[in-house]
Amino acid sequence: MSAATRDRAMRMTRTSNLWRHVALILGATTVVVPFLWMFTTSLQTRAETYTNTSVLPTSWHWENYVTAWQAAPFGQYYLNSAIMAAGIVAGHLVLDALAAYAFARLHFPFRNAIFVVLLAALLIPTFVTVIPAYALVADFGWIDSYAGLIVPRLADVFGIVLLRQYFSSIPLELEEAARIDGCSRIGIFVRIVVPLARPAFATLAIFSFLFAWNDFLWPLLVTNSDEMRTIQIGLTAFQGRYNTSWNYLMAGTLMATIPSLVVFLVFQRALIRGIATSGLKD
Repeated sequence: MSAATRDRAMRMTRTSNLWRHVALILGATTVVVPFLWMFTTSLQTRAETYTNTSVLPTSWHWENYVTAWQAAPFGQYYLNSAIMAAGIVAGHLVLDALAAYAFARLHFPFRNAIFVVLLAALLIPTFVTVIPAYALVADFGWIDSYAGLIVPRLADVFGIVLLRQYFSSIPLELEEAARIDGCSRIGIFVRIVVPLARPAFATLAIFSFLFAWNDFLWPLLVTNSDEMRTIQIGLTAFQGRYNTSWNYLMAGTLMATIPSLVVFLVFQRALIRGIATSGLKD
């Protein structure tokens, strides 16, 4: 390859990288700007939210967070959301993993047909299943309880598909060697499959937490009192009380968003690694 050809190829590579970085910067700006606006608005006075034309507030009112926190029982909302999210994540990690391992390794009648039915269930809108699920919860007497918030969502089709794809990629020879050494099926699952599938479990845990923490419709249906409301429902009630006080609204919204941001930022590497090795990438 001549020097001119190499120089031309390097220029094309640099140009391609430049446009790629420009696109990434524009995308990142689109994501960050709403959070920046929410943060700066939360530190303004009520009058400034209507008159201030600058991105930054003229004065920083950190007491807005204290006022917003005290205006509603956010501590109880956080506790309810944390309990609900922890229960749902634990259920997904255990029940989805067991079902996924059965579809990946066990041979039973109509296995493929049942898995296709599960995949088809992903196409069913949530609103179609809400009424039957609510009727069951009401019959069990679980309205306004942690059982009503957690039990109907202990298993998830997406988690089964995700883990099944990852389990299928684990070499079967490892399990056969363990069986020769006298390890039981449960022992193989616990000692071999689960440790090797930690990236997939981390990915499922992140998705499950974000789904549970940000869920609105189901907690709205099965909770009636402030003692059982989750953070999203409580924030809506707070909005009804302070619908014109944007500074307090943004402070409450930011407090409700922080756990999701922290979980994503802390575990984003595990999320990317899990998706890249679970068959969900292109």
